[in-house]
Amino acid sequence: MVKVLILGVTLQQRVTETELDLDVEGPMAIKALIEGNVDLLDALAPFVVRGELLVTVNRKVGSLDSLVKDGDVLKISHQSRASYDGTTDIPT
Repeated sequence: MVKVLILGVTLQQRVTETELDLDVEGPMAIKALIEGNVDLLDALAPFVVRGELLVTVNRKVGSLDSLVKDGDVLKISHQSRASYDGTTDIPT
């Protein structure tokens, strides 16, 4: 089971639950975990597409390609691509 914590107002307003315990069948990529739990995490899809999610696995910064496994704690938060002057950052 992976404990998933959704952090920050931007994401918390879009999901029904901010703390989830999700069963996994061995190590899997975070993106696959999100896509495999559409009923609970579908609201995160636009943020995945725009590359606006910041993830940590067991307090280590990761990416959507990072693997999670049974016993891990996954924290997901929103990372805005807007700069301080209101313009949008150049995509990488």
